[in-house]
Amino acid sequence: MFDIKIMGGTIYDGEGGAAYTANIGIKDGIITEIGTCSGEAGETIEADGLIITPGTIDLHTHYDGQISWDEEMKPSVNHGVTTIVMGNCGVGFAPCRKDDHDKLIRLMEGVEDIPGTALSEGLTWDWESFPEYMDALDARPHTIDFLAMMPHDPLRVFVMGDRAVFDQKATDADIDEMRTLTREALEAGAVGFSTGRSDAHRSSDGDWTPTSEAHPSELAGIASAFNGLDYGVLHAVNDFDQERPGDQFDQEFDILETYFRAAPGHKASMTLMQRDLVPDHWKKIIKRAEDLQKDGVDLRLQAAPRGIGLFLGLQSTFHPLMAFPSYIEIADLSFEDRVEKMRCPVLKEKMLAETPVKLAGSGTSVPPMTDIMIAMTEQIAGKMFKLSPDGSGKVDYEQGYASSAAAEADNKGETVWSVLYDWMLEDEGKMLIYFPIYNYTDMNYDAVHTMMTHPLALPGLTDGGAHVGYICDASFPTYLLAHWTRDRDSKKISIARAVQMLSADAADFLGLDDRGRIKVGLKADINIIDYENLELEVPVMVKDLPAGGQRLLQPVTGYKATLVSGQAVIKDNQVTSARPGRLVRMGR
Repeated sequence: MFDIKIMGGTIYDGEGGAAYTANIGIKDGIITEIGTCSGEAGETIEADGLIITPGTIDLHTHYDGQISWDEEMKPSVNHGVTTIVMGNCGVGFAPCRKDDHDKLIRLMEGVEDIPGTALSEGLTWDWESFPEYMDALDARPHTIDFLAMMPHDPLRVFVMGDRAVFDQKATDADIDEMRTLTREALEAGAVGFSTGRSDAHRSSDGDWTPTSEAHPSELAGIASAFNGLDYGVLHAVNDFDQERPGDQFDQEFDILETYFRAAPGHKASMTLMQRDLVPDHWKKIIKRAEDLQKDGVDLRLQAAPRGIGLFLGLQSTFHPLMAFPSYIEIADLSFEDRVEKMRCPVLKEKMLAETPVKLAGSGTSVPPMTDIMIAMTEQIAGKMFKLSPDGSGKVDYEQGYASSAAAEADNKGETVWSVLYDWMLEDEGKMLIYFPIYNYTDMNYDAVHTMMTHPLALPGLTDGGAHVGYICDASFPTYLLAHWTRDRDSKKISIARAVQMLSADAADFLGLDDRGRIKVGLKADINIIDYENLELEVPVMVKDLPAGGQRLLQPVTGYKATLVSGQAVIKDNQVTSARPGRLVRMGR
């Protein structure tokens, strides 16, 4: 009667209500019974003592390149994710003409820190239009399902060519063509459209992203492509020009409001985080979003469950010593040779006596924020931590000043630079220093709790597949479930609510009525979790990308099984050979 039966287990069905115990029967990838399930089954999974949840739907990833060559979809698949949305922040690889391949690779390399050599070798480029891109991806096997948004940057380059630069305004004809191509993508099943307006986003050449200053008329013109459709969402990322003089907040939000209003009846989302330079902007975002809701514009806010930070180290893209002249002299050596040279006390003394040089600017993807952070290292070292301060391997993202580099410098009577230098040489030079640059201004999670529990909040910002050399936030779903429902002493979130956020809330936002809940008739996208032993470990750098490219992956335990359409893509924390993942086409 069943392909699979899940016996026992505590079911959190995604609706936010009380958990209950029952068996689940699955046939042909669909949940066909919840109850006794007395019939025979090809496979039985014993789930006594475990919790059962819907698969996680991740709204904010950047697998746009990786998905063309990678079947496994790590690291998201390792953290209970069964459906992803890619094409966020306005960056991606379609539509694209052959002559623009390198341009989009340099853009993604700079904005999302994905090695350009890996993209150059891995991308298959068997597409030009966005519908062709979706067809090409759907023809390949994957572990998990995926939805694609039309990204603004490649669309602008496709239509405007070399005019698609920072200070060039789109013509009416350009806007008409971008609207037509966006409508074409939506009718082919794209889930939405995304744009990016961030000063921190640069190409690997240091250039502004093509859409960073797009005129409101362009954004509104493209968004009007949604009119007449009963599906499709808008997305935007904006740092509100925080690195420029003056407060640009209202001016920038007005532009976003024009964009969101141009597609009435369609939901939209934008990023929500606390930035140290403008620590109250997140409250202003919430206020503007609330005002729009009252006026009929359904804007939601993507929030993260912890500080959004960098992993700094000798293997990482960034670290505090990278701007010192003596380090620059050895920067091109192999990792092992750099570590060996840095163990010399003479080099340490020489390096720390130097003045860091400026790294950002034309010809480099290093964002201006890097120079600012290095210049302020002594002031911000109170927010730099060893991720596993007790050396156990278990991570602690919510630390206080007492375990910071600044505190250790005070205790030892050394400089902050000396402590950071020594820290980076620990673990044979593989030590990662955690520096939360967003959501940790006050050294606590009060702001994070307020953001996540706001009625307009959606879990997001994992950036799965991106920032692979200094971030590993694809583990957000695991962290939300383990830390916020189990490990915190106060301001906790119930398991039922956390599960609802990760599944049904995301499904409802996207308009997916076939997943996101444990319910008869829906897809059997299911997590079976050893809740008490759900744990994250310290991320490790691995070289498994094309052309020997490296990325951070975060080991996790606690996932007994993850099913996608009734097939186990994870068993006992390991990826299986099953590849049931498909492109989800909206409107089909």
